[in-house]
Amino acid sequence: MSANPPLPSSITTPPPPVPHTLVSFPRPHVLLVTLNRPQQLNAIPRPQHFALERLWDWFDTEPSLRCAVITGAGRAFCAGADLKEWDEINSSASPSHSSPPSSSSSSSSSSRPGAKFPRGGFGGLSNRAGLKPVVAAVNGACFGGGMEMAINCDMVVASASATFGLPEVTIGVIALAGALPRLARSVGRQRAAEMALGGKPYSAADMLAWGLVNEVVQGEAVVEAALGWAQRIAGNSPDAVVVTREGLKLGWESVGPEQATDLLLKGWYERIEKGENMVEGVRSFVERRKPVWKDSKL
Repeated sequence: MSANPPLPSSITTPPPPVPHTLVSFPRPHVLLVTLNRPQQLNAIPRPQHFALERLWDWFDTEPSLRCAVITGAGRAFCAGADLKEWDEINSSASPSHSSPPSSSSSSSSSSRPGAKFPRGGFGGLSNRAGLKPVVAAVNGACFGGGMEMAINCDMVVASASATFGLPEVTIGVIALAGALPRLARSVGRQRAAEMALGGKPYSAADMLAWGLVNEVVQGEAVVEAALGWAQRIAGNSPDAVVVTREGLKLGWESVGPEQATDLLLKGWYERIEKGENMVEGVRSFVERRKPVWKDSKL
C-alpha cells in the first residue's frame, strides 16, 4: 500500500488512520479519499467502515478543509461489502445469533457493541449527514454499498465506462444503509423499484439520464473532473456552503418548504449573519474584487 503524502501546513491535526485507504490533499481546501483494495474491487471490510467514519468526522472538524472527493483505486469505485469476510462471519456465527440479511444495515450508534456499521452507514458515508460536501468520482464498478455511498454524496462525477447497481436482491440480501428511501426521492418510485427490485447493472449514461450522476467524463479524467467541482465549491464562502447544504438536506429529508426555511432562518442563518465571511462577501462585491474567505467556524 502506498504511503499517504505529507500534510499541508494548513492542516491543524493529522487525519485518523484508515486501512486500505489513501488520503491526500491535491487542491487547496480539498480532501481526496481513495479506496485502495484494487484486487478486491475496493470492497470494504467491517473495520474499514468505522475508520472511514472517523475520517469523515475529522474532515468536518478540520477548519481548512471545505470539500472532499472519494474515488477508488484500479478498475472499481467500490464493489460493496467484502462478501468473503461476510461469509466467514456467517459461518462462525450460531443460527440463534445470526443477523437478519442486509447488505449494509446501519446502527444508531457507532459504539454499539457488535455493530456491523457505524451511524454513517456503509463506508461511514451512505447514511452520513455531515457538515461539508463530498463529491464521488466513480471510476468503475459501483455496486451495493458502493452505490449506496454514491447516492448519498452531494455530487457524482462518473467515468463513461462506470457501471452502477444495487444487486443485493440477487444474492438474498437488502440495501439497508440509506439508499432505498434516498433513491426513491431522487428518481421516483418506479425507477427506484426497477433498480432495487430488479438488481440489474446500469451505465453511467443511464444514471446521468436518471439524475443520479451530474457529469460523465472519459477514462481517468473522472478524478480531475471531480476535483474541479470540489475546487469550485471550496472557492465559495465556506459558511454559505455549509448552510446552503443544510437547506438542501432539509428538502431531502422531506421537511416542508416553509418549515425548512424557518429552520434555516432561525438556526443556521443566524449563526452566519454578520459573520466575517458574509461581511467579506458583500464588501468584495461592492469593491469589485475576489473575496478572501476565512475558514468556517460553524
